[in-house]
Amino acid sequence: MGDYTEKWLASLLHKLIPKKLYVIQSAVCPEIGLTSNSPADIVISKSKETKQNPEDILLIVEVKMSIVWNWEYFPESKEIKCIGDFTSHTGNPSLLRSDSMLKAIGKCINIRVSDKKASHISLIVVGNTPVSKSYYKKVDRLNKTGIIQKFLSVNPKPTDNENSLNIKYTHGKGFIRVDTEKELKEIIMSLLNRDKVFFSGMTDMETLGKIVKQAAYENSYEDIAKKFLDLLKAKR
Repeated sequence: MGDYTEKWLASLLHKLIPKKLYVIQSAVCPEIGLTSNSPADIVISKSKETKQNPEDILLIVEVKMSIVWNWEYFPESKEIKCIGDFTSHTGNPSLLRSDSMLKAIGKCINIRVSDKKASHISLIVVGNTPVSKSYYKKVDRLNKTGIIQKFLSVNPKPTDNENSLNIKYTHGKGFIRVDTEKELKEIIMSLLNRDKVFFSGMTDMETLGKIVKQAAYENSYEDIAKKFLDLLKAKR
């Protein structure tokens, strides 16, 4: 199931991104925690090689998809009929499973803390169901703090009937249900085109104030940002 969904999503992304970029499955980059034992499901990169350099990777995609419909085969008529959506499952599929969510979050955090070279890379998690209500605030917080840029579902209609489970997005849009290829392309391109950086840290207020004041002497907003990040790293 995992190989099929990753291949399907990779093929879809290939249609949406600029031709100068590559969609690579099972990419490795040990510097940022992507080893042969735990490769990236999919990366969008400037390089077509399976072994990647951090500088070439623009986006890492963690894929978490499951079977969301129940089907039954009738031998006499040789028909396959759909008999229910995931609400008729005994267990939850895809992003509705806590273990899937925790595994995806953990892998993304591991990438973030492995090396500062991952700071420019966007991370997204793609599934085919909504997230559970208990994760609404968590995915928004992960998005707001820059750890994970988006949780996406590429299944516009995961249930037989419209209900409270099938949300379009969470309040902070950490999760979004993608209904069309055009919508997915807009989200992906916005992540590829932004010049962004992830940073984090904990320090006392006086030191932080000194860093902010010193950085403010730079001439442009970009120079101020670079100086701030350099000073913040130097204090660690």
